[in-house]
Amino acid sequence: MRKINEIFYSLQGEGHHTGVPSVFVRFSGCNFKCSFCDTDHLPGTMMTDEEICDAVSKFPARWIILTGGEPSLWIDKEFVAMLKEKTGKKVAIETNGSRALPENIDWVTVSPKFGLEGASDYTLQPSRIDELKVVDCGQDLSSYPELPNVSPSTLLYLQPCFVEDEVLCRSNRDRTIKRVLENPRWILSVQTHRFLEIQ
Repeated sequence: MRKINEIFYSLQGEGHHTGVPSVFVRFSGCNFKCSFCDTDHLPGTMMTDEEICDAVSKFPARWIILTGGEPSLWIDKEFVAMLKEKTGKKVAIETNGSRALPENIDWVTVSPKFGLEGASDYTLQPSRIDELKVVDCGQDLSSYPELPNVSPSTLLYLQPCFVEDEVLCRSNRDRTIKRVLENPRWILSVQTHRFLEIQ
């Protein structure tokens, strides 16, 4: 049994797969309590693996995105293999990188939470990182390209921190754009689902 917050079908709003139709499997709970977290991921329903696969199979997307909360608290290699076999879809994960991951995940997005309020100090655990997606809160970015298992082929995305205050939100966006222009190793990630007003 795994605690599921929600399963829904939408477009990926951030990072490398922006705009790709995807089934989101949001797990409940997280090992951090980041101050800027915009997801109510604590409620949930216990579901069997078969129930999760059945729910995911109802949607035509080619990608499943395991998210949260922190999905690595709930998954293992057998669960990922079953998802892929039963649904015929590829599996991606969005994780804070604080825990090791099954090797059979097709796309690994790590959003580190170093130095942020509510997150502990830790070392990145995933052995492969396809995409590093950093929420820009004004922190020093110089060490990110040298993090464990961040390779020259890892895509580095910098994303403005969203806040409700429009003036501060615009200031965050302007800062992030400036930082990306100053260091083209980074790619701008924008939360397009906010502009499109979709989940």
